[in-house]
Amino acid sequence: MKTPGRVFVTAFVAFIAYEFAGLIALAIAALMFRDAVVQGRGMLAATLASLACALVVGWFTWKKTASVASANSSGMARSIALGAIIVGTVGFVAGFVGPIIFTPEANQGPLLGIFITGPLGFLIGGIGGFVHWRWRSKQTMIVRRS
Repeated sequence: MKTPGRVFVTAFVAFIAYEFAGLIALAIAALMFRDAVVQGRGMLAATLASLACALVVGWFTWKKTASVASANSSGMARSIALGAIIVGTVGFVAGFVGPIIFTPEANQGPLLGIFITGPLGFLIGGIGGFVHWRWRSKQTMIVRRS
């Protein structure tokens, strides 16, 4: 994987890890120290914990993406990413816009796209991209043998 791609993937994964770890740290702090969180204290600890988690995940991602190009010369990562992005986007848009069109009085309708159809589409698209890559690589193996 080329350096701009590695930087983008690492930054994206680190940002998601930072946000996710921040939510978890805030939830744990709220459960353990409710009064302190309500008064605003303890936010520094939650921020530092989520930053540390993001740095570790970012470092790990940076190290692992170095070997993607050599181990994946046939485009597996590209096929998976493309399938996940296309199907995830279609699922998100359908789940977000569909409830607005069909039930405009439902105020929580767009959450379907955010929490259910978008992530499920992303996962299904990634799996579909992998299956497509495997099928395509088997076809090229058959052609090479002939």
